[in-house]
Amino acid sequence: MDRIPRVILLIETSRAFGRGLLYGIARYSRLHGPWAFYREPRGLETHIPRLKNWGADGIIMRDSAANKELLELELPTITVIHGSTVQTRLPSVITDSKKISQLAVEHLLERGFRSFAFCGFKGSYWSDEREKYFMDILSDAGYQPSIYKQPQPKKIETWLSEQRRIASWLSSLPKPLGVMACNDDRGHHVLEACKVARLRVPEEVAVVGADDDALICDLCDPPLTSVVLDTEKAGFAAAELLDRLMNGESLRGQRIVVNPSFVRGRQSTDITAINDAEVVKAIHFIRKNARNRINVDEVVKSTSLGRRSLETRFKRALNRSIQQEIRRKRAELIEQMLVETDMTISEIVEQYDFSDAEHIARYFRKERGVGLRDFRRIHSTR
Repeated sequence: MDRIPRVILLIETSRAFGRGLLYGIARYSRLHGPWAFYREPRGLETHIPRLKNWGADGIIMRDSAANKELLELELPTITVIHGSTVQTRLPSVITDSKKISQLAVEHLLERGFRSFAFCGFKGSYWSDEREKYFMDILSDAGYQPSIYKQPQPKKIETWLSEQRRIASWLSSLPKPLGVMACNDDRGHHVLEACKVARLRVPEEVAVVGADDDALICDLCDPPLTSVVLDTEKAGFAAAELLDRLMNGESLRGQRIVVNPSFVRGRQSTDITAINDAEVVKAIHFIRKNARNRINVDEVVKSTSLGRRSLETRFKRALNRSIQQEIRRKRAELIEQMLVETDMTISEIVEQYDFSDAEHIARYFRKERGVGLRDFRRIHSTR
């Protein structure tokens, strides 16, 4: 293709998910383009006549923007799935709902929760998937989570009426309660419903969302914990695929998967849902000192118990040993440094009191089953 490719982008900029995709597309264009872009600034609605005359070569768009006239342009097209099921013919960008739910469940389990609930948007493909996997994962672990039953849209007169429904539902469930919301918007709804129900967050109800939209999460009171998604990497991959399609590769229903990276903890889950005060002391000591090479005896000294008694009670409360919790927390901190910063391995070694790069590499591989550089390559959004 001799001339500059023209690409229509119908992806919202009002949410971090869409902006992340656009950042990735822009990065691909800088490295392998240039491309010329048509972007509709007023949202996902399009002006078909204008687009027909523009001479576009390809489209990346939300499935909600797809319509008969746009598809009749017969251009290489990639849809970003939001409200509908995945089409078999068109290449699509989809989220890995199973991994997203898995990370949310692990986050809540690690904090000692034993009662769980899910609040989503019924009828949205991605929300229903996250609900299903949330249920399956917890059922396999021996728990029976509660699912918010959203009324049919025609039965909801106002947001206030649904807010009261969610508040009543939350009030009826056993506490302390760990809630997964299908995304950050729904997480915000749950937190507002907690205020209506006079439920303390995170002491009685802890909430984790998904997408890690910083604006939404920080507007929440308290700030919302959320699963971070690799949207920029998916945007780059979508642009790479579109490039191949514009150069003759056939549409075969190819899939670009948006993978989750980790859970960014904020105040909405900053709690340990354990009734044993001595175990809570031990957990807090580990969290506070995980940057250093602490051992089990140091943890024991932070409590009023003997080693055998604390180890027994710790295992009963969290289903893992004190040593396992130390290693898990240190690996979690290393993960965050790999994903959120550009620090070298040597700099991370100094931060976390390891003897050398080989030592931290062995440690991390044992805990996570993958090397440091491979983990950064797979999950980093920087």
